[in-house]
Amino acid sequence: MLISLEAVAANWRLLAAASGRATTGAAIKADGYGLGARPMLDTLAKAGARDFFVASWAEAAALGAMPAGARLAVLHGITPAEMATAQALGPDVRPVLNTPAQVALWRQTGRPADVMIDTGINRLGLADTALLQGMTIDTLHSHLACAETPAHAMNRAQLAAFHAVPNPARRRALANSAGIALGPDWHFDLTRPGIGLYGGGPSAMRDRLLPVVAIEAPILQLRDVPAGASVGYGASFIAARPTRVAITALGYADGYPRAMATFGSARVAGVACPLIGRVSMDLTAFDVTDAPPLAEGDWLSVDFDVGAAAAQCNRAEYELLTGLGRRYARVYT
Repeated sequence: MLISLEAVAANWRLLAAASGRATTGAAIKADGYGLGARPMLDTLAKAGARDFFVASWAEAAALGAMPAGARLAVLHGITPAEMATAQALGPDVRPVLNTPAQVALWRQTGRPADVMIDTGINRLGLADTALLQGMTIDTLHSHLACAETPAHAMNRAQLAAFHAVPNPARRRALANSAGIALGPDWHFDLTRPGIGLYGGGPSAMRDRLLPVVAIEAPILQLRDVPAGASVGYGASFIAARPTRVAITALGYADGYPRAMATFGSARVAGVACPLIGRVSMDLTAFDVTDAPPLAEGDWLSVDFDVGAAAAQCNRAEYELLTGLGRRYARVYT
């Protein structure tokens, strides 16, 4: 798997520019959306990001030391069992408090925190800020439910609800990648892009976001399949002509969706090589009949546009990226 750190940085700069006067952070949860949290942290910090977000304290601890001047917020909050980890990680790492119990627990530390307020998504978040009196709150967050659908009425409703919340914090944050594309009303003091950093996200910005991930797969075996013979499970592909087939070490266990079987392809020197048969757990076949000569051990460049693949597979871009898994060798460029 080839991962362009330059593209990640360029996408952050684009989202930061689109955020206007708001500070722009970066979500690096789920191991940097499946691309490696530490390389994403270092790349984005170098680009200028200072606010970072992970889901859990395990993710926070796995990152190691934060870059100078960077802050890390843990979106799931805090439990008694996690207090020792939170204390050990120091003042640059703090929870996003979501429940009254979390507020009461963190109040004992006397340290600043972030807070999530629910404005209609009915997921994580407090109902109000009254119980925060006397605490030092850095950032008051909320999260949009329908930002990917700009015309949805919930976007304006949640914006109004967030404005109505008394603000005990230094900053406010509402917009994720799609929220940034909604416009300045949603930006407040801090934006929290995630999927947009990694080449997916809001359609309004898609043509300006750079692709970050490319997949390559090694050829395990080359086969000459006669006309009329089948390839793969279920004999779903029948060769209409004598066909040169490359069997690659790529499958759904690598996060390459089974649904790609109807439209997937690879490329050799610019020549399209259609996916044939089914995608199995560890193997996928491509028709390389028209490609330049290949040998076992050569690599195919597998077409994997995150947005197009998500639409064709009826899957979320987030799901595709985070599902790529650890069997790939990550090569950062």
